[in-house]
Amino acid sequence: MDTTLRDGEQTIGVNFSVEDKIKIANNLEKWGIDVIEAGFPIASTADFAAVQAVEFYGDIIEKMGMEERMTLCNMAIEGGAKMGSVQPDAITFEYVNGRKYAPKNMDKAITYWQQFKTDSPDAFDQIIEMNVAQLAPQISWGTNPGMSVGVDEVLPAIKNEDDKKAYAYVDLVPGQKAMDIPINWAFFGSCTNGRLSDLKEAAKILAGKHINEKVTAWVVPGSQLIKQQAEALGLDQIFKTAGCEWREPGCSACLGMNPDQVPSGIHCASTSNRNFEGRQGVGSRTHLASPAMVAAAAINGHFIDIRKEVG
Repeated sequence: MDTTLRDGEQTIGVNFSVEDKIKIANNLEKWGIDVIEAGFPIASTADFAAVQAVEFYGDIIEKMGMEERMTLCNMAIEGGAKMGSVQPDAITFEYVNGRKYAPKNMDKAITYWQQFKTDSPDAFDQIIEMNVAQLAPQISWGTNPGMSVGVDEVLPAIKNEDDKKAYAYVDLVPGQKAMDIPINWAFFGSCTNGRLSDLKEAAKILAGKHINEKVTAWVVPGSQLIKQQAEALGLDQIFKTAGCEWREPGCSACLGMNPDQVPSGIHCASTSNRNFEGRQGVGSRTHLASPAMVAAAAINGHFIDIRKEVG
């Protein structure tokens, strides 16, 4: 695979001593990160206090591609889980088949992989169901992924000291519209949302347009292979023409690697996966969103409801 889940333990054959299954029903529009970002505020800390694993399933999960599923599993640790999983299916097998390190005997491997699912809902300690048919694109406003709201919502009231501290750090206030968050930096990258499908999604929004004159935008493919594939499709030229910097693969501004840091006090719309204090650079203010949402924010200098942009 092009990327790995860097924060959890990926162990084939692990015995699930504690399981949580999140059933996501109905229909989500396009951007997988919104599912997990919306889920954190719904689930309480107690819900995940002793979670070993989270298994995702439902109509939407079944329709997701492997890259979207990997985003969900990557983010499971933010709910307190040691790992996240999705039942292996035809989409999984097709993704693996033909890759450099794929098993030589795929039929045997598929038979083995098919056992890694939960047979009955009765096996789970808890099931959290989410109806995401009308879920708005999500934006993180604070200093962890759970501090998120829909783009059409206002920022929530202060409920505790963590909220108070987060508001002070990001220099925002309760009741402020999410779409009024000023954006002066945009980052397209990370192991979760710097894949080819993510770059394609952002390029669709940026094609024929230019980023706001007050915005700096960096595009960092998730791997050398992704960079090569994107350049073969001409995506790099779309980003460059739109005013973005096309950079070399790596962690980059996802975690403020080396010189790739967002300046202090700057609000950055980011496709990355963590928004802790100083994550993208000392004093940087990170707002997690989907690739399409970040692209639209880069153009406008603030977030907009991308559903209206793409119809």
